Amino acid sequence: MAKNMQPIVKRCKALGVSPAAMGYTGKTKSDTIRNPKGQMRRKQSEYAMQLNEKQKVKFVYGILEKQFHMYYEKAAKAPGITGENLLTTIERRLDNVVYRLGFAMTRREARQAVTHGHFTVNGKRVNIPSFLVSVGDVIEVCEKSRSSVMFKRLLGEDAPIVIAPQWLDREKDALKGTVTKMPVREDIDFPVEEHLIVELYSK
Repeated sequence: MAKNMQPIVKRCKALGVSPAAMGYTGKTKSDTIRNPKGQMRRKQSEYAMQLNEKQKVKFVYGILEKQFHMYYEKAAKAPGITGENLLTTIERRLDNVVYRLGFAMTRREARQAVTHGHFTVNGKRVNIPSFLVSVGDVIEVCEKSRSSVMFKRLLGEDAPIVIAPQWLDREKDALKGTVTKMPVREDIDFPVEEHLIVELYSK
């Protein structure tokens, strides 16, 4: 399976995405006062802006082109606004849900954890990061995985505070979450102009 191995901070800077949207915090070496003129950019063309928005979404969610285009075609055929359909469909990916429930620090870590078989959906183990969840689905850390350091840190008094989006509900003091409703456009946690992606694919 192909993997996106692009440097996180460097790619974030190029696409105009905050590293916080990727789950990364703290200072980086990306900010500098050296060669300020070298940081000046020419005005982007319409195509460049459209391409940038597509690349941004692909990068944030860790999706490659073939799969992203498949999501777009599915969104275009569904009723409603194509751009919003695209984002909310991708938001339903299991690796993203694991990240949004706070079971992983980044989407990249979540994707790896899902691939390694650490999660179940409705009691059945699922190791496909692109698996799309539905209303009523229960996502839970496998019993055998709960003793690992990665998940033990999520319980107890020192456990990190997690604020899950409104369409997900995580049980307190448990490694378990439920999809209570479908995500909507307002649930996307980073800035993106999805209409530019639609314009790009519509050409």
